[in-house]
Amino acid sequence: MSTGVETREFQAEARQLLQLMVHSIYSNKDIFLRELISNASDALDKLRLQALIDKDLEVDASDLHIEIEVDREQRTLTVRDNGIGMSRDEVVTLIGTIAKSGTAELLRKLKEAKDTASQELIGQFGVGFYATFMVADRVTLLTRRAGETEATRWESAGEGTYTIEPVDEAPQGTTVTLHLKPADAEDQLFDYTDEWKIKEIVKRYSDFIAWPIRMTTERPGTAEGEEGETVSEVATLNSMKALWARPRSEVSDDEYKEFYKHVSHDWNDPLDIIHMKAEGTFEYEALLFVPAQAPYDLFMRDSKRGVQLYVKRVFIMDDCEALIPEYLRFVKGVVDAQDLSLNISREILQQDRQIQLIRRRLVKKVLSSLKELMDNDADRYRTFWTQLGRAVKEGLLNDFDNQRAILDISSFASTHDAEQLTTLAGYIERMKDGQEDIYYMTGESRTMIENSPHMEAFKAKGYEVLLLTDPVDEMWVESVADYDGKKLRSIAKGQVDLDAADDDAASDPERDQQKEQYAPLLTWLGKTLDEQVKEVRLSTRLTTSPACLVGDAGDMTPALERMYRAMGQDGPKIKRILELNPTHPLVSGLREAYGARADDPVLAETAELLYGTALLAEGGELDDPARFAKLLADRLARTV
Repeated sequence: MSTGVETREFQAEARQLLQLMVHSIYSNKDIFLRELISNASDALDKLRLQALIDKDLEVDASDLHIEIEVDREQRTLTVRDNGIGMSRDEVVTLIGTIAKSGTAELLRKLKEAKDTASQELIGQFGVGFYATFMVADRVTLLTRRAGETEATRWESAGEGTYTIEPVDEAPQGTTVTLHLKPADAEDQLFDYTDEWKIKEIVKRYSDFIAWPIRMTTERPGTAEGEEGETVSEVATLNSMKALWARPRSEVSDDEYKEFYKHVSHDWNDPLDIIHMKAEGTFEYEALLFVPAQAPYDLFMRDSKRGVQLYVKRVFIMDDCEALIPEYLRFVKGVVDAQDLSLNISREILQQDRQIQLIRRRLVKKVLSSLKELMDNDADRYRTFWTQLGRAVKEGLLNDFDNQRAILDISSFASTHDAEQLTTLAGYIERMKDGQEDIYYMTGESRTMIENSPHMEAFKAKGYEVLLLTDPVDEMWVESVADYDGKKLRSIAKGQVDLDAADDDAASDPERDQQKEQYAPLLTWLGKTLDEQVKEVRLSTRLTTSPACLVGDAGDMTPALERMYRAMGQDGPKIKRILELNPTHPLVSGLREAYGARADDPVLAETAELLYGTALLAEGGELDDPARFAKLLADRLARTV
């Protein structure tokens, strides 16, 4: 075995985060102890679970606990557990680097942020072990993984490097020793060797931890023979009561908030607390939380999701995905079931009937709680939807059992109000007499949609249109047939006849005359632009633009087509329909020119330009931008 001490550098992102911790960007430094205790608790959970699964693992799990030790003379604080421990490679991976995606972006935002903003960003990310450098000049870690003989010592002053070395003998578990900075009241850096301060922090942040947190304390002697002496004794600092097993009336909001921070590693308070208990055929308790801020990795492919699963108070696993659908992946908390096997695996969970039933009930409870939030607290609901609405809408694609409940809690931008969002129920209340459909349009931004040629007739006649700008909107609108009997209808697809909806004569003589007059031009344009469009027709949706492109009712939108192509799913290019505004001077002029000189090659160029402008007007991409630019430049040159 090598006995040498090896000096290594932190990963670049870890080094930057360490510097932020060292320079104390977070004012509440007490949380370092919460983070260490939380890590120790996780290690004890994992050891007990491993001992249940692996009967050959030689470990003593009879007295699992967390120990806090202070040395006032040396100014050290030690947090020790006899949990699962770490191997050398795990120490390097978990402490020497930050393996989380998005770290660089987080650090950039932290440097730009000030005060409370930086606190919120840290809360989104969670820094765990690194928080120790807010209060310590040097940190030493000694650990031995359960079942292994070699231990590892790690040490760093947070200056960019750390030392790591093998150790022959060490107890099972992990010991973290902090060489504390001098107390500084102005900087809210307290003396963390004070017994009362440690008791206060544990009571506030970690009272619910399921394992005993022990510390040697001192008290005045009271028994016979102890008078006048100071007596030392080992005290348990936490109550160890599972919050989810206690009636809500007995738990304070502060206790719930600290428990949320423990299970989520978020430093912010939760937006909503959901407590439920099921009795009967099978029993379980659940304590769930909705965050006030979207997790930094909400839309990252490798992000973890799910809640903690316990069986009869025994921790089974973190991130139990089988209990929470992906669109509610932001929900954190605990589910404690009474009748599951302690050896249940993630694979078995997916098929387990009880788990599936618990999942259905949890989803319904979360959605109904969010509906209550929407009905009773507009400000908190607005926070929820702004932060997490994009993820919730994903459920419209595959959770058909709860599709109506998801629609009920959804809000959308619309032309009715430039600032406030609307529900579908609110839209229906404002529908014009005779209106049968809920009109919407998808696009990259509100501005792009509002300026789209497709909107012209709807603006002119005062019809409200939902403005859907999230990428997921392109997909879920195809999965939702209607809401309260009103079909959802894209204003960029199919035929739109608002005159008929206004009870005007559907067979307008003037329109019939226009169709007859334009028939030759439409036929010629259809042939000329055959490679680009499948049909050319007169429009009833345009009032000021010369042309626009629309899809058939069942066609995929161009944006959705691009999304599939980006995912490597190439399909046949979908041709669209070119609609012309017969009252626009360009279109009427083109009709007259075609009638006078049908063989003029310049007219074919005009047709290309007309199609290109319609494509650009909706934010589309030209197949041959250089050719379009040349045709346009040549045409402009003739007008100068």
